[in-house]
Amino acid sequence: MVPEAGLEIDHVSKRYGDVVALSDMTFEVRPGELFGFVGSNGAGKTTTMRIALGVLEADSGAVRWAGEPITLSTRRRFGYMPEERGLYPKMKVLDQLVYLAKLHGLPSNGAHRAADDWIVRLGLRERRLDEVQKLSLGNQQRVQLAAALVHNPEVLVLDEPFSGLDPVAVDVMSQVLREKAAEGIPVVFSSHQLDLVQRLCDRVGIVNKGSMVACDTVDALRSSAASELVVHAPKAPTGWAAGIPGVEVVSEQDGRTTLRVPDDVDDQQILQTALDTGPVHEFSRHRPSLAELYRNVVKEGQ
Repeated sequence: MVPEAGLEIDHVSKRYGDVVALSDMTFEVRPGELFGFVGSNGAGKTTTMRIALGVLEADSGAVRWAGEPITLSTRRRFGYMPEERGLYPKMKVLDQLVYLAKLHGLPSNGAHRAADDWIVRLGLRERRLDEVQKLSLGNQQRVQLAAALVHNPEVLVLDEPFSGLDPVAVDVMSQVLREKAAEGIPVVFSSHQLDLVQRLCDRVGIVNKGSMVACDTVDALRSSAASELVVHAPKAPTGWAAGIPGVEVVSEQDGRTTLRVPDDVDDQQILQTALDTGPVHEFSRHRPSLAELYRNVVKEGQ
């Protein structure tokens, strides 16, 4: 049965001396949701994940799963993939996964069966008896994901799971995460690959300097930002759009002008102003991508 409440990070703060690692961090990852956690290095993503897993203790705030405080028993049902590989380098792939499955409470037969299943699912069949240290970085990453999944967790917390993967492996991992979410599991992962986050996630949280500065669906975040118009008017003089009320000129180069335009501004007025200078070869509107939104949010917070 899928719980009604998911993984809740409730007003969590953490300091290291004078350094504020987290400040009132609050968000929820709902059952069956893929939640992307994005931010620059040092923004607080890993600290949040480690607190959720009990690796670190918060100074204040709470972490709950299914509406209840996290306990040691609860954490055994979590799947965690750290950014730094936490594998035993001299252990063979199969032995390592079986060992980790047993640590999470699976009986020996069940641990072997689960390990074999994930080895096959993640394309590691030919490497199952290799030592981890002899694998490529991409295959080590696959083993790390298998280690997070081998005990059939109820929550997945993944720190940079796509780092170092080739496009085929990215597709495999993306499909696995979608399948887990479809089973009702809350999945939260951090990534610097914002195009992938935009494509994969139901909701996204943008973190800056230890605080959640934006959190919503990608579509909602993009819709809340002013759209941009690209106008290619080769005969237009520099500054032709500067006098249009409400319009911000983002760039002008070789007759191509990019304008930031609020939704309440009449784009037909802009088109007519451009046509008054001569022919218009392009007039197109687009919403900022997640990467563009992220850059703007971080820049505003500096």
